[in-house]
Amino acid sequence: MKTHYYLGWFNNYFPENLSRALQEDITDRKSLAMISSNPSVLEDDGATEQSWLDQAGIMFDEYHLINYHVLKEDAQTIIQNASVIFLLGGNILNQNRFLMEYELSNSIKKSNAVVMGASAGAINMSAKWLCSKNFGDEVEMSSVYDGIGLDNFSVLSHFDLENNMALVQSELSPLSEEMNIYASNKDCAVRTKGSKIDIFGDVYLIAHSMIQKL
Repeated sequence: MKTHYYLGWFNNYFPENLSRALQEDITDRKSLAMISSNPSVLEDDGATEQSWLDQAGIMFDEYHLINYHVLKEDAQTIIQNASVIFLLGGNILNQNRFLMEYELSNSIKKSNAVVMGASAGAINMSAKWLCSKNFGDEVEMSSVYDGIGLDNFSVLSHFDLENNMALVQSELSPLSEEMNIYASNKDCAVRTKGSKIDIFGDVYLIAHSMIQKL
């Protein structure tokens, strides 16, 4: 049974219930593979995301950062051998482009590793996502992008929903007719284990243009 975590962003560390869930799910701790969202920037090293895992007492024997400084073939091998794959937060479009260039999506889908994504990483794990300047993306025209498609839904992660509920609903309405959208702000997560979905924190479901708090 495959396990996926769609995370928001955490100002401090994982809340206790999320830490417990991760500790139970991440039993193999040989290798952590982190996928950059700014793959040409060396400073994007996943230190913040790694600190969340450290704080939860989840340590690994090996840590790997996948960016343009890693050969494509080596990146594939790292993914295949990973216990946990973590798509880092940051620039959604850069990460999306990098996943395609390095042909990582299929390897991630085939993997039995626990797959996690924070913010941009969570969005890129989903089936489709809306790229819009109203969500802070650097684009003129809104368009729908394909994500990795680990689960058949869309994610809007780490966005100030509470103050922008009407905007979110109108922007995501067309896509919500096609698939469910899980929207969250900070300190939240959606976990899928097989067909079961668990919610941590304040997460909203947008389906058929209607929005409801889960």
